[in-house]
Amino acid sequence: QVQLVESGGGLVHAGGSLRLSCVASGSISSIDGLGWYRQAPGKQRKWVARMKGGSSVEYEDSVKGRFTMSMERAKNTAFLQMNSLEPEDTAVYSCNAQIRSTDNWTYNKWGQGTQVTVSS
Repeated sequence: QVQLVESGGGLVHAGGSLRLSCVASGSISSIDGLGWYRQAPGKQRKWVARMKGGSSVEYEDSVKGRFTMSMERAKNTAFLQMNSLEPEDTAVYSCNAQIRSTDNWTYNKWGQGTQVTVSS
């Protein structure tokens, strides 16, 4: 079995920064794709940043230039560095990954989410 666990959320003033982490654990052979998503109160979950294959990352327009996604593959850990946070960034942030296990199964996993609250 594999699982994802996020951490790093919290309460921050507008203009502040947070760094989210997403750690994959279990019998992992590779992480073939990973994305960060967020769901604001009363709204649908939307993707924020996503990485496919190698190191190519794409960002949703509203976070370009403010958020940076990175990955430490040796530690099966992804990060989302969020700078210049705005109240509109308030949401539950979740990571989603396509994980290949050592017995060659591919899992599509979601973490439990971490709350980010930006005060004005």
